[in-house]
Amino acid sequence: MSIASRVGLRLEPRVENPRWMNWVVPIGSFLTALLVGAVLLLITSQNPISVYQRILERGFLDSGSLSGTFISATPLLFTGLCAAVAFRVGFFNIGGEGQFYVGAVFASGIALALGADAQSWIAVGAMVLAGAVGGAFWAFIPGILRARFRTNEIITSLMLNYVAGIGATYLIFESDSFWRELGGTGAVFPKGKIIPLTAQWPSFNLGSLVVPFGLVLGALIAVWLHVLQKRTRFGYEMRVVGGAPSTARYAGMRPSRVIVSVAMISGALAGLGGAADVGNFRHVLDPKGLQQSGFGYAGIVVAALARLNPLAVVFVAIILGGITNAGYALQGPDFPAGLVGTLQGLILFCTLGGEVLVRYRIINTRRQVRAVAAS
Repeated sequence: MSIASRVGLRLEPRVENPRWMNWVVPIGSFLTALLVGAVLLLITSQNPISVYQRILERGFLDSGSLSGTFISATPLLFTGLCAAVAFRVGFFNIGGEGQFYVGAVFASGIALALGADAQSWIAVGAMVLAGAVGGAFWAFIPGILRARFRTNEIITSLMLNYVAGIGATYLIFESDSFWRELGGTGAVFPKGKIIPLTAQWPSFNLGSLVVPFGLVLGALIAVWLHVLQKRTRFGYEMRVVGGAPSTARYAGMRPSRVIVSVAMISGALAGLGGAADVGNFRHVLDPKGLQQSGFGYAGIVVAALARLNPLAVVFVAIILGGITNAGYALQGPDFPAGLVGTLQGLILFCTLGGEVLVRYRIINTRRQVRAVAAS
């Protein structure tokens, strides 16, 4: 008994996971987060049922609410895909935020350079390409540092977020750059130039529902990523490198090449999110607004809840977009301040806990010691 009292629970890696866990764990994590959130609401003298009902109505059920949800979901979709594709190979890209900024800078810059005379399809296509190139370039830096010098990509990609944010702020608030409006009120109150109408991305009207082009583009890219990961040789290399880098080297693969390539794909996706933010919604480079939104960090929550599945990222982004949209609509003295951010944090925390249960099973070592002692 003295030996048994000094031991307890431990985690043991699972040899094989049941397929049902891939669905049950994310759903259970989400419901657990709602339950914990309900407890917090009760502590603050709020009615959880009433609060959640209002979030559901303002995020999904009220007239026009779903269109607003799609707007909120679009940047989350791109940054969620950014995190999902990188984490799949063990490249922990925390720099989606900065890559988002750089994509917005590149996309707005090319739109302003082309001017109002460019045809709409050329301007939109150029913004898509420029945003992807900008994000890929910014992600290439931590990618090559990890591949060549074994530098921790969590630190480098995170630090580059601040560099990108400072750079975007400098373009609008601290310089007479090409992106800044220098005439009229812009000479006194710094602001960015509005991109031409021809460069503003379209939206599709389906009755009362408005679907932004960026959301459609992100969904199509999610399908492409699923095919890439499941049906191509490069996707097979991604799975092997992510699961067993030493095995990949033994099989003749080049993990460093795969990591750099995936880092650039990941950054391109975040950069596309920045391009969509400018093209579909803001129509101007707004560094302060971008930094306050925190889309890059929220994308990590999306990827985690989707268990790095690109197709699941689409649905999770819409769900979290609905929660975010409801938070905007319900802001006021009777709505708990910071509830949306708290819910997102709880969802991430519960998702990570659920992921531990997927990868490991809990073993009661105390019971095992007692069994040995009894024998």
